[in-house]
Amino acid sequence: MIPLSLDEIASLVGGKVVGDGSVTVSAPAVIDGREAAPGGLFVAFAGEHTDGHEHAPQAAEAGAVAVLGSRPTALPTVVVEDTQAALQRLAAHVIMLRDRLTVVAVTGSQGKTSTKDMIEAVLSSAAPTVATSGSFNNELGVPLTMLRADESTRFLVLEMGARHIGDIADLTGLVAPDIAVVTNVGQAHLGEFGSREAIAVAKSELVRGMAAGGTAVLHADDPRVLEMGGLRDGPVLAFGAGNRADVRVLGLSLDRLGRPSFTLRHQGEQTVVSLPFVGAHWALNAAAAAAAGLAAGVPLADAASALNHASISKWRMELRALSSGATLLNDSYNANPESTRAGLDALASIDAKRRIAVLGEMLELGEASRAAHHEIGTYAATRADLVITVGEAAAVIAEGAGEGALALPDNPAAIDWLRSHLAPGDVVLIKASRGARLDQVAAALASER
Repeated sequence: MIPLSLDEIASLVGGKVVGDGSVTVSAPAVIDGREAAPGGLFVAFAGEHTDGHEHAPQAAEAGAVAVLGSRPTALPTVVVEDTQAALQRLAAHVIMLRDRLTVVAVTGSQGKTSTKDMIEAVLSSAAPTVATSGSFNNELGVPLTMLRADESTRFLVLEMGARHIGDIADLTGLVAPDIAVVTNVGQAHLGEFGSREAIAVAKSELVRGMAAGGTAVLHADDPRVLEMGGLRDGPVLAFGAGNRADVRVLGLSLDRLGRPSFTLRHQGEQTVVSLPFVGAHWALNAAAAAAAGLAAGVPLADAASALNHASISKWRMELRALSSGATLLNDSYNANPESTRAGLDALASIDAKRRIAVLGEMLELGEASRAAHHEIGTYAATRADLVITVGEAAAVIAEGAGEGALALPDNPAAIDWLRSHLAPGDVVLIKASRGARLDQVAAALASER
Protein backbone atom coordinates (compact mmCIF):
# COMPACT_ATOMS: atom_id res chain seq x y z
CA MET A 1 0.00 0.00 0.00
CA ILE A 2 1.15 3.56 -0.66
CA PRO A 3 1.98 5.04 2.79
CA LEU A 4 -0.74 7.30 4.16
CA SER A 5 -1.25 8.79 7.59
CA LEU A 6 -4.46 8.08 9.42
CA ASP A 7 -5.39 11.76 9.11
CA GLU A 8 -4.97 11.46 5.31
CA ILE A 9 -7.09 8.32 5.21
CA ALA A 10 -9.82 9.99 7.26
CA SER A 11 -9.86 12.96 4.88
CA LEU A 12 -10.12 10.66 1.86
CA VAL A 13 -13.00 8.56 3.19
CA GLY A 14 -14.91 11.24 5.09
CA GLY A 15 -14.19 9.74 8.51
CA LYS A 16 -13.06 10.91 11.92
CA VAL A 17 -9.84 9.83 13.63
CA VAL A 18 -10.09 8.55 17.18
CA GLY A 19 -6.54 8.28 18.49
CA ASP A 20 -3.22 9.29 16.96
CA GLY A 21 -3.88 10.60 13.45
CA SER A 22 -0.17 10.81 12.64
CA VAL A 23 0.15 7.03 12.55
CA THR A 24 1.24 5.93 9.07
CA VAL A 25 -0.31 2.93 7.34
CA SER A 26 2.29 1.38 5.04
CA ALA A 27 1.16 -2.26 4.64
CA PRO A 28 -1.95 -3.76 3.00
CA ALA A 29 -5.43 -3.63 4.47
CA VAL A 30 -6.98 -6.87 5.77
CA ILE A 31 -10.37 -7.95 7.10
CA ASP A 32 -8.91 -10.88 9.06
CA GLY A 33 -6.78 -9.53 11.90
CA ARG A 34 -4.63 -12.66 11.89
CA GLU A 35 -3.43 -11.73 8.40
CA ALA A 36 -2.27 -8.23 9.30
CA ALA A 37 1.31 -7.24 8.49
CA PRO A 38 3.52 -4.71 10.31
CA GLY A 39 2.22 -1.26 9.40
CA GLY A 40 -1.09 -2.62 8.15
CA LEU A 41 -4.68 -1.45 8.34
CA PHE A 42 -7.35 -3.68 9.89
CA VAL A 43 -10.79 -3.13 8.35
CA ALA A 44 -13.42 -4.02 10.94
CA PHE A 45 -16.98 -5.01 10.12
CA ALA A 46 -19.79 -5.52 12.62
CA GLY A 47 -21.59 -8.63 11.39
CA GLU A 48 -24.65 -10.53 12.48
CA HIS A 49 -22.67 -13.10 14.47
CA THR A 50 -19.32 -11.43 15.13
CA ASP A 51 -17.95 -7.92 15.51
CA GLY A 52 -14.58 -7.35 13.89
CA HIS A 53 -13.89 -4.34 16.11
CA GLU A 54 -13.41 -6.72 19.02
CA HIS A 55 -10.48 -8.33 17.18
CA ALA A 56 -8.43 -5.12 16.93
CA PRO A 57 -6.02 -6.30 19.68
CA GLN A 58 -5.39 -9.52 17.72
CA ALA A 59 -4.71 -7.47 14.60
CA ALA A 60 -2.31 -5.29 16.60
CA GLU A 61 -0.40 -8.38 17.72
CA ALA A 62 0.02 -9.34 14.07
CA GLY A 63 1.33 -5.86 13.22
CA ALA A 64 -1.66 -3.66 12.35
CA VAL A 65 -1.19 -0.04 13.41
CA ALA A 66 -4.69 1.27 12.76
CA VAL A 67 -8.33 0.35 12.13
CA LEU A 68 -10.96 1.46 9.64
CA GLY A 69 -14.35 0.77 11.20
CA SER A 70 -17.69 2.07 12.40
CA ARG A 71 -16.69 2.66 16.03
CA PRO A 72 -13.50 3.31 18.04
CA THR A 73 -11.22 0.40 18.92
CA ALA A 74 -8.09 -0.24 20.98
CA LEU A 75 -6.01 0.96 18.00
CA PRO A 76 -6.08 4.41 16.39
CA THR A 77 -9.25 4.24 14.30
CA VAL A 78 -10.83 6.04 11.37
CA VAL A 79 -14.52 5.94 12.26
CA VAL A 80 -16.97 6.02 9.34
CA GLU A 81 -20.67 5.38 8.85
CA ASP A 82 -20.21 2.76 6.12
CA THR A 83 -17.03 0.71 6.39
CA GLN A 84 -17.40 -1.00 3.00
CA ALA A 85 -17.97 2.28 1.16
CA ALA A 86 -14.99 3.83 2.95
CA LEU A 87 -12.77 0.89 2.04
CA GLN A 88 -13.77 1.22 -1.60
CA ARG A 89 -13.17 4.99 -1.64
CA LEU A 90 -9.73 4.51 -0.13
CA ALA A 91 -8.81 1.85 -2.69
CA ALA A 92 -10.00 3.96 -5.61
CA HIS A 93 -7.95 6.91 -4.40
CA VAL A 94 -4.77 4.88 -3.94
CA ILE A 95 -5.02 3.62 -7.53
CA MET A 96 -5.59 7.17 -8.78
CA LEU A 97 -2.23 8.12 -7.23
CA ARG A 98 -0.47 5.69 -9.56
CA ASP A 99 0.24 7.08 -13.01
CA ARG A 100 2.23 4.11 -14.38
CA LEU A 101 -0.08 1.29 -13.40
CA THR A 102 -1.75 -1.00 -15.91
CA VAL A 103 -4.94 -2.59 -14.57
CA VAL A 104 -6.02 -5.96 -15.96
CA ALA A 105 -9.45 -7.31 -14.97
CA VAL A 106 -10.74 -10.84 -15.60
CA THR A 107 -14.25 -12.27 -15.52
CA GLY A 108 -16.13 -15.24 -16.93
CA SER A 109 -18.42 -18.07 -15.92
CA GLN A 110 -15.54 -20.46 -15.30
CA GLY A 111 -11.79 -20.46 -15.56
CA LYS A 112 -11.41 -16.86 -14.43
CA THR A 113 -9.31 -17.64 -11.36
CA SER A 114 -6.95 -19.93 -13.24
CA THR A 115 -6.73 -17.43 -16.10
CA LYS A 116 -6.00 -14.69 -13.56
CA ASP A 117 -3.22 -16.85 -12.11
CA MET A 118 -1.73 -17.34 -15.57
CA ILE A 119 -1.94 -13.63 -16.36
CA GLU A 120 -0.14 -12.93 -13.09
CA ALA A 121 2.62 -15.33 -14.14
CA VAL A 122 2.98 -13.65 -17.54
CA LEU A 123 3.01 -10.07 -16.25
CA SER A 124 5.18 -10.71 -13.19
CA SER A 125 7.85 -12.02 -15.55
CA ALA A 126 8.07 -8.47 -16.92
CA ALA A 127 7.50 -6.17 -13.93
CA PRO A 128 6.22 -6.12 -10.31
CA THR A 129 2.65 -7.41 -10.28
CA VAL A 130 -0.12 -7.58 -7.69
CA ALA A 131 -3.02 -9.98 -8.29
CA THR A 132 -6.17 -11.19 -6.58
CA SER A 133 -5.50 -13.93 -4.04
CA GLY A 134 -7.47 -17.06 -4.90
CA SER A 135 -10.90 -15.98 -6.10
CA PHE A 136 -11.38 -13.04 -3.72
CA ASN A 137 -13.29 -11.20 -6.42
CA ASN A 138 -16.19 -9.34 -4.82
CA GLU A 139 -16.97 -5.91 -3.36
CA LEU A 140 -14.44 -6.52 -0.57
CA GLY A 141 -11.83 -8.61 -2.37
CA VAL A 142 -11.32 -6.15 -5.22
CA PRO A 143 -10.59 -3.06 -3.07
CA LEU A 144 -8.41 -5.08 -0.71
CA THR A 145 -6.37 -6.27 -3.70
CA MET A 146 -6.15 -2.71 -5.01
CA LEU A 147 -4.72 -1.60 -1.67
CA ARG A 148 -1.88 -4.10 -1.99
CA ALA A 149 -0.44 -2.05 -4.85
CA ASP A 150 2.46 0.22 -3.90
CA GLU A 151 4.90 2.55 -5.65
CA SER A 152 6.74 -0.34 -7.30
CA THR A 153 3.65 -2.09 -8.72
CA ARG A 154 3.50 -1.96 -12.51
CA PHE A 155 0.60 -4.36 -13.15
CA LEU A 156 -2.56 -4.90 -11.09
CA VAL A 157 -4.54 -8.05 -11.97
CA LEU A 158 -8.08 -8.15 -10.60
CA GLU A 159 -10.56 -11.00 -10.79
CA MET A 160 -14.11 -9.66 -10.87
CA GLY A 161 -17.07 -11.89 -10.08
CA ALA A 162 -20.81 -11.30 -10.23
CA ARG A 163 -23.96 -12.76 -8.75
CA HIS A 164 -26.26 -10.03 -10.04
CA ILE A 165 -26.38 -7.66 -12.97
CA GLY A 166 -24.61 -4.50 -11.86
CA ASP A 167 -22.01 -6.16 -9.63
CA ILE A 168 -19.16 -5.84 -12.13
CA ALA A 169 -20.26 -2.32 -13.07
CA ASP A 170 -19.87 -1.40 -9.40
CA LEU A 171 -16.35 -2.83 -9.40
CA THR A 172 -15.27 -1.08 -12.59
CA GLY A 173 -16.64 2.08 -11.00
CA LEU A 174 -13.82 1.70 -8.46
CA VAL A 175 -11.14 1.03 -11.06
CA ALA A 176 -11.55 1.09 -14.83
CA PRO A 177 -9.43 -1.69 -16.36
CA ASP A 178 -6.95 -0.94 -19.12
CA ILE A 179 -7.24 -4.56 -20.25
CA ALA A 180 -10.51 -6.48 -19.83
CA VAL A 181 -10.45 -10.29 -20.20
CA VAL A 182 -13.69 -12.26 -20.58
CA THR A 183 -13.18 -16.04 -20.61
CA ASN A 184 -16.68 -17.34 -21.43
CA VAL A 185 -20.39 -17.21 -20.72
CA GLY A 186 -21.57 -20.47 -19.16
CA GLN A 187 -24.10 -21.79 -16.66
CA ALA A 188 -22.39 -20.79 -13.40
CA HIS A 189 -24.91 -18.86 -11.23
CA LEU A 190 -27.66 -19.63 -13.74
CA GLY A 191 -30.12 -19.92 -10.88
CA GLU A 192 -29.43 -16.34 -9.83
CA PHE A 193 -29.28 -14.76 -13.28
CA GLY A 194 -32.08 -16.79 -14.88
CA SER A 195 -30.57 -17.15 -18.36
CA ARG A 196 -27.30 -17.20 -20.24
CA GLU A 197 -28.34 -13.96 -21.88
CA ALA A 198 -28.50 -12.30 -18.48
CA ILE A 199 -25.12 -13.78 -17.56
CA ALA A 200 -23.70 -12.32 -20.78
CA VAL A 201 -25.07 -8.90 -19.84
CA ALA A 202 -23.41 -9.14 -16.42
CA LYS A 203 -20.05 -10.18 -17.86
CA SER A 204 -20.21 -7.49 -20.55
CA GLU A 205 -20.11 -4.85 -17.82
CA LEU A 206 -16.37 -5.46 -17.64
CA VAL A 207 -15.95 -4.31 -21.25
CA ARG A 208 -18.37 -1.41 -20.84
CA GLY A 209 -16.44 -0.23 -17.78
CA MET A 210 -13.00 -0.19 -19.38
CA ALA A 211 -10.73 2.85 -19.43
CA ALA A 212 -10.77 4.88 -22.64
CA GLY A 213 -8.59 3.24 -25.27
CA GLY A 214 -8.33 0.00 -23.31
CA THR A 215 -8.00 -3.42 -24.93
CA ALA A 216 -10.72 -6.08 -24.65
CA VAL A 217 -9.33 -9.64 -24.60
CA LEU A 218 -12.23 -11.86 -25.65
CA HIS A 219 -12.85 -15.55 -26.27
CA ALA A 220 -13.20 -15.90 -30.03
CA ASP A 221 -14.89 -19.32 -29.79
CA ASP A 222 -17.74 -18.07 -27.56
CA PRO A 223 -20.15 -15.96 -29.68
CA ARG A 224 -21.65 -14.24 -26.63
CA VAL A 225 -18.20 -13.10 -25.56
CA LEU A 226 -16.92 -12.11 -28.98
CA GLU A 227 -19.97 -9.90 -29.49
CA MET A 228 -18.82 -7.80 -26.54
CA GLY A 229 -16.14 -6.32 -28.77
CA GLY A 230 -18.81 -4.08 -30.28
CA LEU A 231 -19.56 -2.42 -26.94
CA ARG A 232 -16.48 -0.18 -27.07
CA ASP A 233 -14.42 1.56 -29.73
CA GLY A 234 -11.07 0.34 -28.38
CA PRO A 235 -8.97 -2.53 -29.74
CA VAL A 236 -10.03 -6.16 -29.38
CA LEU A 237 -7.60 -9.06 -29.09
CA ALA A 238 -9.40 -12.40 -29.47
CA PHE A 239 -8.06 -15.73 -28.25
CA GLY A 240 -9.19 -19.27 -29.00
CA ALA A 241 -8.74 -22.34 -31.13
CA GLY A 242 -10.79 -21.23 -34.15
CA ASN A 243 -9.75 -19.11 -37.09
CA ARG A 244 -11.37 -15.95 -35.65
CA ALA A 245 -8.72 -15.87 -32.90
CA ASP A 246 -5.85 -13.39 -32.98
CA VAL A 247 -3.97 -15.48 -30.42
CA ARG A 248 -4.67 -19.01 -31.57
CA VAL A 249 -4.09 -22.44 -30.04
CA LEU A 250 -2.76 -24.97 -32.57
CA GLY A 251 -1.49 -28.55 -32.47
CA LEU A 252 -2.81 -29.43 -29.01
CA SER A 253 -1.57 -32.73 -27.57
CA LEU A 254 -1.57 -34.32 -24.12
CA ASP A 255 1.09 -36.36 -22.35
CA ARG A 256 0.31 -39.51 -20.33
CA LEU A 257 -0.73 -37.38 -17.33
CA GLY A 258 -3.05 -35.27 -19.46
CA ARG A 259 -0.79 -32.20 -19.48
CA PRO A 260 -1.19 -30.11 -22.64
CA SER A 261 1.42 -28.94 -25.12
CA PHE A 262 0.46 -26.68 -28.01
CA THR A 263 1.54 -23.83 -30.23
CA LEU A 264 0.40 -20.25 -29.72
CA ARG A 265 0.32 -18.14 -32.87
CA HIS A 266 -0.09 -14.40 -33.21
CA GLN A 267 0.46 -12.38 -36.40
CA GLY A 268 2.81 -14.92 -37.92
CA GLU A 269 4.82 -15.43 -34.74
CA GLN A 270 4.44 -18.72 -32.93
CA THR A 271 5.83 -20.38 -29.84
CA VAL A 272 5.37 -23.72 -28.08
CA VAL A 273 3.84 -23.95 -24.61
CA SER A 274 3.92 -27.01 -22.32
CA LEU A 275 1.77 -26.51 -19.25
CA PRO A 276 2.23 -28.28 -15.89
CA PHE A 277 -1.54 -28.68 -15.43
CA VAL A 278 -3.90 -31.53 -16.27
CA GLY A 279 -6.51 -31.04 -18.98
CA ALA A 280 -6.83 -29.71 -22.50
CA HIS A 281 -8.95 -26.77 -21.31
CA TRP A 282 -5.88 -25.09 -19.84
CA ALA A 283 -4.72 -24.22 -23.35
CA LEU A 284 -7.46 -21.62 -23.79
CA ASN A 285 -6.71 -20.11 -20.38
CA ALA A 286 -3.08 -19.84 -21.45
CA ALA A 287 -4.06 -18.21 -24.74
CA ALA A 288 -6.11 -15.62 -22.82
CA ALA A 289 -3.14 -14.93 -20.55
CA ALA A 290 -0.78 -14.58 -23.51
CA ALA A 291 -3.23 -12.19 -25.19
CA ALA A 292 -3.42 -10.09 -22.04
CA GLY A 293 0.35 -10.10 -21.95
CA LEU A 294 0.55 -8.88 -25.54
CA ALA A 295 -1.89 -6.08 -24.72
CA ALA A 296 0.37 -5.13 -21.81
CA GLY A 297 3.52 -5.22 -23.92
CA VAL A 298 4.88 -8.66 -23.01
CA PRO A 299 6.27 -10.48 -26.11
CA LEU A 300 4.64 -13.79 -27.02
CA ALA A 301 7.83 -15.80 -26.43
CA ASP A 302 8.25 -14.30 -22.95
CA ALA A 303 4.63 -15.07 -22.13
CA ALA A 304 5.10 -18.69 -23.23
CA SER A 305 8.18 -19.07 -21.06
CA ALA A 306 6.28 -17.76 -18.03
CA LEU A 307 3.31 -20.03 -18.72
CA ASN A 308 5.55 -23.09 -18.79
CA HIS A 309 6.33 -22.49 -15.11
CA ALA A 310 3.06 -20.97 -13.91
CA SER A 311 1.28 -22.03 -10.74
CA ILE A 312 -2.42 -21.82 -9.93
CA SER A 313 -4.65 -21.40 -6.88
CA LYS A 314 -5.28 -24.44 -4.67
CA TRP A 315 -7.76 -27.26 -5.31
CA ARG A 316 -7.77 -26.70 -9.06
CA MET A 317 -6.62 -29.78 -10.94
CA GLU A 318 -3.99 -30.63 -8.33
CA LEU A 319 -2.33 -33.94 -9.19
CA ARG A 320 -0.95 -35.91 -6.24
CA ALA A 321 0.33 -39.44 -5.69
CA LEU A 322 -1.38 -41.27 -2.81
CA SER A 323 0.09 -43.83 -0.43
CA SER A 324 -2.26 -46.45 -1.90
CA GLY A 325 -0.47 -46.15 -5.24
CA ALA A 326 -3.44 -44.31 -6.72
CA THR A 327 -3.35 -40.75 -8.01
CA LEU A 328 -5.60 -37.93 -6.80
CA LEU A 329 -6.85 -35.23 -9.18
CA ASN A 330 -8.21 -32.63 -6.78
CA ASP A 331 -10.49 -30.13 -8.53
CA SER A 332 -12.72 -29.60 -5.53
CA TYR A 333 -12.70 -25.79 -5.28
CA ASN A 334 -15.89 -25.26 -7.28
CA ALA A 335 -18.01 -26.72 -10.06
CA ASN A 336 -20.56 -25.96 -12.75
CA PRO A 337 -21.58 -28.05 -15.76
CA GLU A 338 -18.86 -26.69 -18.06
CA SER A 339 -16.01 -27.00 -15.57
CA THR A 340 -17.18 -30.47 -14.52
CA ARG A 341 -17.11 -31.65 -18.13
CA ALA A 342 -13.60 -30.21 -18.44
CA GLY A 343 -12.57 -32.06 -15.27
CA LEU A 344 -14.00 -35.31 -16.59
CA ASP A 345 -12.18 -34.81 -19.89
CA ALA A 346 -8.97 -34.27 -17.94
CA LEU A 347 -9.58 -37.50 -16.01
CA ALA A 348 -10.13 -39.40 -19.25
CA SER A 349 -6.87 -38.06 -20.67
CA ILE A 350 -4.70 -39.63 -17.94
CA ASP A 351 -3.22 -43.10 -18.44
CA ALA A 352 -4.69 -45.24 -15.67
CA LYS A 353 -5.85 -48.75 -14.85
CA ARG A 354 -9.13 -47.34 -13.55
CA ARG A 355 -10.57 -43.84 -13.67
CA ILE A 356 -12.92 -42.91 -10.83
CA ALA A 357 -15.01 -39.73 -10.82
CA VAL A 358 -16.18 -38.60 -7.36
CA LEU A 359 -18.77 -35.90 -7.94
CA GLY A 360 -20.84 -33.70 -5.66
CA GLU A 361 -23.58 -31.16 -6.14
CA MET A 362 -23.22 -28.22 -8.54
CA LEU A 363 -24.91 -25.30 -6.84
CA GLU A 364 -26.76 -22.22 -8.11
CA LEU A 365 -28.23 -23.76 -11.26
CA GLY A 366 -31.84 -22.89 -10.49
CA GLU A 367 -34.58 -24.71 -12.34
CA ALA A 368 -32.02 -26.31 -14.65
CA SER A 369 -30.32 -28.07 -11.74
CA ARG A 370 -31.83 -31.55 -11.98
CA ALA A 371 -31.42 -31.76 -15.76
CA ALA A 372 -27.86 -30.45 -15.56
CA HIS A 373 -26.87 -33.00 -12.90
CA HIS A 374 -28.47 -35.85 -14.87
CA GLU A 375 -26.61 -34.77 -18.02
CA ILE A 376 -23.32 -34.64 -16.15
CA GLY A 377 -23.94 -38.18 -14.93
CA THR A 378 -24.53 -39.37 -18.49
CA TYR A 379 -21.36 -37.63 -19.62
CA ALA A 380 -19.34 -38.92 -16.66
CA ALA A 381 -20.22 -42.50 -17.59
CA THR A 382 -18.42 -41.96 -20.92
CA ARG A 383 -15.29 -40.54 -19.29
CA ALA A 384 -14.83 -42.63 -16.13
CA ASP A 385 -14.79 -46.33 -15.32
CA LEU A 386 -16.68 -45.68 -12.10
CA VAL A 387 -18.88 -42.74 -11.12
CA ILE A 388 -19.40 -42.05 -7.41
CA THR A 389 -21.71 -39.31 -6.15
CA VAL A 390 -21.59 -37.78 -2.68
CA GLY A 391 -24.63 -36.34 -0.94
CA GLU A 392 -28.36 -36.60 -1.53
CA ALA A 393 -28.48 -33.67 -3.94
CA ALA A 394 -25.85 -35.26 -6.17
CA ALA A 395 -27.59 -38.63 -6.41
CA VAL A 396 -29.25 -37.59 -9.67
CA ILE A 397 -25.76 -37.66 -11.22
CA ALA A 398 -25.63 -41.37 -10.40
CA GLU A 399 -29.04 -41.78 -12.06
CA GLY A 400 -27.65 -40.21 -15.20
CA ALA A 401 -24.55 -42.37 -15.08
CA GLY A 402 -26.68 -45.50 -15.02
CA GLU A 403 -25.88 -49.03 -13.93
CA GLY A 404 -22.73 -49.37 -11.87
CA ALA A 405 -22.69 -45.84 -10.48
CA LEU A 406 -22.45 -45.57 -6.72
CA ALA A 407 -24.39 -42.98 -4.69
CA LEU A 408 -22.90 -42.34 -1.24
CA PRO A 409 -24.68 -40.31 1.44
CA ASP A 410 -21.92 -38.01 2.67
CA ASN A 411 -18.23 -37.19 2.85
CA PRO A 412 -17.32 -39.72 5.59
CA ALA A 413 -18.89 -42.50 3.52
CA ALA A 414 -16.91 -41.38 0.48
CA ILE A 415 -13.67 -41.30 2.47
CA ASP A 416 -14.29 -44.79 3.86
CA TRP A 417 -15.11 -46.23 0.44
CA LEU A 418 -12.09 -44.69 -1.26
CA ARG A 419 -9.70 -45.75 1.48
CA SER A 420 -10.96 -49.31 1.16
CA HIS A 421 -11.07 -49.58 -2.63
CA LEU A 422 -8.37 -47.39 -4.21
CA ALA A 423 -5.62 -49.48 -5.78
CA PRO A 424 -2.30 -48.82 -7.52
CA GLY A 425 -2.89 -47.38 -10.98
CA ASP A 426 -6.24 -45.79 -10.12
CA VAL A 427 -6.84 -42.10 -10.78
CA VAL A 428 -9.61 -40.41 -8.80
CA LEU A 429 -11.12 -37.04 -9.71
CA ILE A 430 -12.85 -35.10 -6.93
CA LYS A 431 -15.14 -32.34 -8.20
CA ALA A 432 -18.08 -30.38 -6.74
CA SER A 433 -19.24 -26.91 -5.85
CA ARG A 434 -17.58 -25.32 -2.85
CA GLY A 435 -20.61 -25.85 -0.65
CA ALA A 436 -20.32 -29.63 -0.96
CA ARG A 437 -16.94 -29.48 0.80
CA LEU A 438 -15.44 -32.37 -1.14
CA ASP A 439 -12.08 -30.77 -0.39
CA GLN A 440 -12.46 -32.65 2.90
CA VAL A 441 -12.48 -35.93 0.98
CA ALA A 442 -9.38 -34.91 -0.97
CA ALA A 443 -7.61 -33.79 2.21
CA ALA A 444 -8.38 -37.07 3.96
CA LEU A 445 -6.89 -39.09 1.09
CA ALA A 446 -3.85 -36.83 0.74
CA SER A 447 -3.08 -36.97 4.47
CA GLU A 448 -2.55 -40.73 4.52
CA ARG A 449 1.00 -41.97 4.83
